[in-house]
Amino acid sequence: MKQEFRAMRRFGQQLSDDECRSLLTTAKRGVLAVAGENGYPYALPLDFVYDPESETIYFHSAIEGHKLDALKADPKASFCVLSDGVQEEGSWWYHFKSVIAFGTVTIYTDMADMLRPLRLLGGKYFPPSEDMEADIERNRNRVAVLALRIDHMTGKRVREK
Repeated sequence: MKQEFRAMRRFGQQLSDDECRSLLTTAKRGVLAVAGENGYPYALPLDFVYDPESETIYFHSAIEGHKLDALKADPKASFCVLSDGVQEEGSWWYHFKSVIAFGTVTIYTDMADMLRPLRLLGGKYFPPSEDMEADIERNRNRVAVLALRIDHMTGKRVREK
């Protein structure tokens, strides 16, 4: 049974799916939110890469810690990104776009599953002078990959005022 998600209240500001995908492709960082311990939400800023082929957002992670413990207890999460925003000339407010993706996270620890996502992440963040393959090999026993498969996504155009 497919999960139902509420409709966006400010639907006049809603971004198209293509605009959402574009922002997920260009944004540098976002905030992953999970169900944390003792009923507290746990949200943390992360580097990421969006794979439009699989509708999946990938993150690299240590192999242990609060984030992984929370995801093992409840793999549902949301991920939010913001555009840089543009200040309206002569005003103090900004125009920006945001996307929130909801999905279930799978934790990969086997290199066969992690290699493609790690290469996608490296392609986004590594300087050309760095040897990405050597870094992947050097850290292979200390890294996990989190794969958030998008179940639902909304985007919004905001005029802050």
